[in-house]
Amino acid sequence: MAAISLRNVVKKYGKGKQELQVIHGIDVEIADREFIVIVGPSGCGKSTLLRMVAGLEEISGGEIAIGGRVVNQLEPAERDIAMVFQNYALYPHMSVFENMAYGLKIRKLPEAEIKARVDKAAGILELAHLLDRKPRQLSGGQRQRVAMGRAIVRQPQVFLFDEPLSNLDAKLRAQTRLEIQKLHRELGITSLFVTHDQVEAMTLAQRMIVMNAGRMEQFGTPEEVYHRPASTFVASFIGSPPMNLLKDVQGGRNGAITGIRPEHLDVADTGWEVRTESVELLGAERLVYGRLNGEQVIVRMEEHQPAPRTDQVIKVKPREDRLHWFDAGTGKRIAA
Repeated sequence: MAAISLRNVVKKYGKGKQELQVIHGIDVEIADREFIVIVGPSGCGKSTLLRMVAGLEEISGGEIAIGGRVVNQLEPAERDIAMVFQNYALYPHMSVFENMAYGLKIRKLPEAEIKARVDKAAGILELAHLLDRKPRQLSGGQRQRVAMGRAIVRQPQVFLFDEPLSNLDAKLRAQTRLEIQKLHRELGITSLFVTHDQVEAMTLAQRMIVMNAGRMEQFGTPEEVYHRPASTFVASFIGSPPMNLLKDVQGGRNGAITGIRPEHLDVADTGWEVRTESVELLGAERLVYGRLNGEQVIVRMEEHQPAPRTDQVIKVKPREDRLHWFDAGTGKRIAA
């Protein structure tokens, strides 16, 4: 097993006037056996960061260490990592067993050890009854499990996942998330998992790196990131629906943006006046979209509460202990 250290890691493309910096000095210490999720929108640099850890991208500055060993100059095969991609990349002419065993055969491991490793991984992933099948005979979720099994048999120091669930439908994504959590509990291998899906990030991460335009906006547990976002970007990206960020509200601070999550606004007899625009029914709850002093605001209501009509004015009261403030200039969090 291994800890991972990223020390002022930088990535640039091109030279001179054509130079483009896409990763801006990432500093992170990841503990042995920890499951870290790197989350952010498309183009934020999360996959580039993962590929630098893997050795698939050269770093332009800084240092990456795995298990205390600096790996900047090491080839991917020398880093003792295993990677699971969005594309399963299974060999179509090989059986599940052969796909999972292929890397071990290349390394010339004894047949008995190969079989033992594949059988163990197949048992963990509930693939034992599928070992003779070809990839075309498998569902998308089963193929993804084979790809994970191929990584498990390597017995690496570190797992790297690059958006591995993106090709699955919603139900399979949820099911596979549970399988990945179970896998990490059983194997305890240090893992980096890249996703643009904040639900995946919140449910899988022990700690998460929130990326924005090549910079790390925040590094913390899902609870820390959700309840104490470090910036307006984090506040708007993490959480569904996102936090309300309001510039002009009663009781707000000068030079500050007031943040309040939709579930922390209560319909009341007094409070902020919101003119409703639409109501979205989501089973056990409703999302009310409206305007407060010209700014959009979202209010989450329970199903037992009567739904307001469109163009109705309702009053909502923010829970004082759930208010957040951010600097209007920098977007950074202001201490309460």
